[in-house]
Amino acid sequence: MTVRDKNCVVGIEYEVKEAGTNEVLDSNKGAQPLEFIMGTGQIISGLEKGLVGMSTDESGDIMVKAEDAYGEYSDDAIQTLPREQFEGIDLKEGMVLYGQGQNGETVQVTVKSFSNESVVVDFNHPLAGKDLMFSVKVISAREATDEEIATGVVGGDEHCGDGSCGCGH
Repeated sequence: MTVRDKNCVVGIEYEVKEAGTNEVLDSNKGAQPLEFIMGTGQIISGLEKGLVGMSTDESGDIMVKAEDAYGEYSDDAIQTLPREQFEGIDLKEGMVLYGQGQNGETVQVTVKSFSNESVVVDFNHPLAGKDLMFSVKVISAREATDEEIATGVVGGDEHCGDGSCGCGH
């Protein structure tokens, strides 16, 4: 089956590097395929666009510009917060912390520097401002079920009812 831009469940094997480098930033080669529903924002938009039209067992390289990946780097995302907000945390420069955003969402911050009074954190995604090169192989592509389309969750009861895929059923 050919990958379509929506209501298509796709499973991929991938490796991603910052464009122009050989350092692998993330990979699932040799592990379970990454499965997602096209058109639902479950993966970065540039990768999703690059997969449209590929077929099962097809491999290719997809260049994703920063604006279609994790966005441009923003200096406005650097904030200085009171040290009291980090009580009980053994702070180190470069460490990644997770907190709760204004709307209850999980946010990731990187500690840039700190003093006894304040902590400078960066709310940019670690890959913001970076062009990414994905080497992908389409492992599977199929029509999404009505339940998958309604819930946005791949699989549902029919493919992992015993819980073996980690979906908790």
